[in-house]
This record gives sequence, C-alpha cells and structure tokens, in this order.
Amino acid sequence: MSYECDRCDRCFNSPGALDQHQDVKNHYAYECRRCDETWPSSKGRIEHEDEDHNYHHCSQCDRGFNSYNALQNHLRSRIHTGSNVACPFCRRNFATATGVTHHLERGSCPSAQNVNRDSMYKFVRRNDPSGSISKRLLTWDGEPEPGPALATADRAWNGSFFQCYICQRQFTKITGLNQHLQSSVHMQQLYHCPNHECRKDFKTLAALVNHFESESCGFMRFGQVQSGISDMVSGQRLLGQ
Repeated sequence: MSYECDRCDRCFNSPGALDQHQDVKNHYAYECRRCDETWPSSKGRIEHEDEDHNYHHCSQCDRGFNSYNALQNHLRSRIHTGSNVACPFCRRNFATATGVTHHLERGSCPSAQNVNRDSMYKFVRRNDPSGSISKRLLTWDGEPEPGPALATADRAWNGSFFQCYICQRQFTKITGLNQHLQSSVHMQQLYHCPNHECRKDFKTLAALVNHFESESCGFMRFGQVQSGISDMVSGQRLLGQ
C-alpha cells in the first residue's frame, strides 16, 4: 500500500514516511490563508491563523476575518442571527436592536409616523429619572427633524464648493451637503454610556444601542441588548408616553 502526498506526486510506503516528507517539505493539505505554511488539519491551520496572523475564523461559513470585531459583526449579521428583532408597530423584522431603533428614530415606521428621535428621547428621559443613559439637558426643547435646515444651491455655493454653514465642510454636490445636514452630525448629544469607565456620548439612541451591541466597553452582551430592546421601545409604552 502506498501513501501519496497531498501536494506533490510522491508516494511513500508508510504513514510515518509520508508525514516526515510533508513536515520537511511543508506539503500538508491545509494551507494558511495568510502565508505559505501548511498544516495537517483544518483545526491546526485555524489556530495558526488566529495566533500568528490575528485572522479570526467562522467555522460555520469557513471564512476568516482580519479582526475580532469583524468576526463578531459577521456572527451578528442576518447570516447567523436571521431577523429576530421586530418593530413594535409595523412588525418589520431587523437583524439587530440597532436596526429597529434607527428605523424608529428616523421616523421611517409607516405605522408610527409620530415616533422619531425627539419623541424617543423624551420617552427615554421620562423613564430614566436617574440619567443612567439619557443626558439631563435642562435647556433642550427638541430639535427640528431630521436636522438643520436644508441648504440651497445659490446660498451654499462659495465659488468652488457647496459649503456647510455650520462646520464649513465642503461638498462637490448640493445633495451631498444636504445629506450631511440631514444626518446627526450637528445634532445635540442626548445619551451617554452608563459604564463609568466609558461615559461616551451619543447623539441618537440607535448609536448608543450599537455601542452596547458592539460590546466595545463590555457593559452589556449582544444577546442582552437584543432581548432588552423590546421592553425599551415597546409599542404600547411609546404610544402611551
């Protein structure tokens, strides 16, 4: 009986001789996806990629990622989690708690058009008397939705670009400038992380929820955020605020 090398045409009379050849010649079946090293098993290759190349592996998809966060984002995507978080009004399903919160904050829900960033902040502030996640803004009385006034081409043009009247950032197209103005860039910080070692500020509830889901400060696990968002933004509570 002969034993053939996986990577060349040579045959050997025993498994030991084949193994010695593969070890010396680097001819094992599983090749590293970051260098030319080979390994006798998929597990060995994955451990090498993780330890030597910081290349993180999804065993279900047999895909590698260049960072731990990239792998976690993949594992939290629809590929692995499906669409498990439902909007409390229109019942549209989202893969993450961030998705459903953003859907509501930007006023995109066809079944709850009065729910937006301002109404959600008022609701959260009312139900967060200790200011655990909401900032205590005594002078805040709501902001125009969805952001600062739109620019007009004649007034925003500075001779070369369309310029933001708030931050002076320049854009080649008026649509780009107005997308910038419609974003949360110039809106007030409404929330903060409750982790005292973090205390990062956020302009939207969706951004805070995304911070939790990313597990970047370790305050909450991804699954806890997904299971808790339904209570936070339940339809009855929001409509009855």
